[in-house]
Amino acid sequence: MWSYGRPYLRGLLGMLATIIVISTLSVVPAILIRLLVDEALPRGDLGLLAVLGVGMIMVPLVNAIVGVVQRWFSSRVGEGIIFDLRQELFAHLQRMSLRFFTATKTGELMNRLNSDVVGAQQAITGTFVTIVSNVVSVVVILVVMLQTEWRLTLLAVAALPLFVIPARRVAKVLRRVTTQQMEHEAKMSGTLQEAFNVSGALLIRLFGRWREERDKFGDQASLVRDYGIRRAMVGRGFFAALGLVSAVGTATVFWVGGLMVIDGVLSLGALVMFSTLLAQLYGPLSAISNSRVEFATSLVSFERVFEVLDLETDVPAPEKPLPLGPAVGRVEFDDVSFRYQTDEPEGLEAVKRFSWRGTTDDTASVGHMATRDWAVHDIDFNAEPGSLVALVGPSGAGKTTISYLLPRLYDVTAGSVRVDGKDVREVDLEELAATVGVVTQETYLFHDTIAANLRYARPDATQKQLEEAARAANIDEMIDKLPDRYETIVGERGYRLSGGEKQRIAIARVLLKDPKVLILDEATSHLDSRSEALIQQALETLLEGRTSIVIAHRLSTVRRADQILVLDEGRIVERGTHEGLIEQGGLYSELYETQFERAGA
Repeated sequence: MWSYGRPYLRGLLGMLATIIVISTLSVVPAILIRLLVDEALPRGDLGLLAVLGVGMIMVPLVNAIVGVVQRWFSSRVGEGIIFDLRQELFAHLQRMSLRFFTATKTGELMNRLNSDVVGAQQAITGTFVTIVSNVVSVVVILVVMLQTEWRLTLLAVAALPLFVIPARRVAKVLRRVTTQQMEHEAKMSGTLQEAFNVSGALLIRLFGRWREERDKFGDQASLVRDYGIRRAMVGRGFFAALGLVSAVGTATVFWVGGLMVIDGVLSLGALVMFSTLLAQLYGPLSAISNSRVEFATSLVSFERVFEVLDLETDVPAPEKPLPLGPAVGRVEFDDVSFRYQTDEPEGLEAVKRFSWRGTTDDTASVGHMATRDWAVHDIDFNAEPGSLVALVGPSGAGKTTISYLLPRLYDVTAGSVRVDGKDVREVDLEELAATVGVVTQETYLFHDTIAANLRYARPDATQKQLEEAARAANIDEMIDKLPDRYETIVGERGYRLSGGEKQRIAIARVLLKDPKVLILDEATSHLDSRSEALIQQALETLLEGRTSIVIAHRLSTVRRADQILVLDEGRIVERGTHEGLIEQGGLYSELYETQFERAGA
């Protein structure tokens, strides 16, 4: 925690200075009241009375000014820590593999970046300020009280153990309740994200599941509500107990102090000052006792943030990356095997390390220890520069998995994938991304303009380059017909465009990137014949001069392939050219008769 506060040391020291000033000023009104009762009124000293009156005005004025300064320091430090934590969390999550995101709800990640980060910041700028200011206040008040009457002071602080003892138990309970509440808030955020994105909203409407989704959200929201009520009641009960202790301590001091005034041992002004300081003493004492509770609940937020930051990526960047240099485009799969699921918990389940007693919780891994089937096994092939390799096979054969391993969306479980003779695990991730281009079957576009989506591949692209890429992808005519042309907003996930239009924009985006190695899922079965023809023309341009690995769905692509790999159940069962594989009469021949021949050219 301190590592995040250290860069803001000046701000923290400024906060400390203002805390000391405000805490010191808090005892001045009580001293002024004592002077009024013991000095100014008995002597009829109008001058002293005027000075005391001015003092009573100046104290809150100075307090307000110093409070503004303290708030400035506090906001600078607090917002800075929030920014640092969010930046680090975002950067860390971006380095995670695709496996992490497929096992994690987006809403839960957003909850960690928002609510948990704010809760962690509160530990420093809220709880820290509370603890320090109350400690300083207690010290200053006790010094003044001891100088006035040490016996009454000892009597006043005799109740201190009654403040401290309950705090330990309450802190444990509130920490457990707060953790449960935050977990349910994260699940609720996940439900919201799934229901309110375009795909989720469309699915709900198509199946008419409004009531079920409402009830599902209501169940989670009710748990958040119930834990919130329990948290509030535990805290309120604690404060009620502290208030009772304060009342008993105040009454005892009043009774003993009154006897001392009657006996002439203590002046009336000193007793009045004591009564004023007692309220100021028990308030900070209660707050200090409660600070343990606040700190324990704040630690829950820090734990949830640090759990994610401590999670190691299974696609780590190389410590000393090898340069690819001017890429040639040779691709090699050397005895590659891979399985998606591991023997360990995945996603955010892997970071739930703490049980309610703060010990390691091993129960999260139950149910994950079974051996998983291989997605691909013993994959071995080479793609020479500029060649076209077609991957064919039934659904679930492992074609898409192979396309994920080359750009390191996942790391291989065994074997190696190489580009130009260098293992992709030893190459700089950004350089690898620049070398390998991917066009997926499901195109994703940001809720932004067409130009912004195209420039995602090449931020410095000129308008002329955008138009050339669009022309090569056969999407320029459609864009020119739009009112705002390249500045048209495509909508959430590009839903304002048709499937064929989105695919052609994706092709234009990859053309702008100009990768040496291309991975392509060329499925066009859901498109009309005109869109399909336009996309096929665009693909001809895209494939030219690149090493291409294509998940082939069309006979024209298969026939022109330099090498066809036929996959089944994660293994390469046949390889060769179209004519040669037809002659073998194996799985490829069967696929040709049932899929490719029907798909046509």
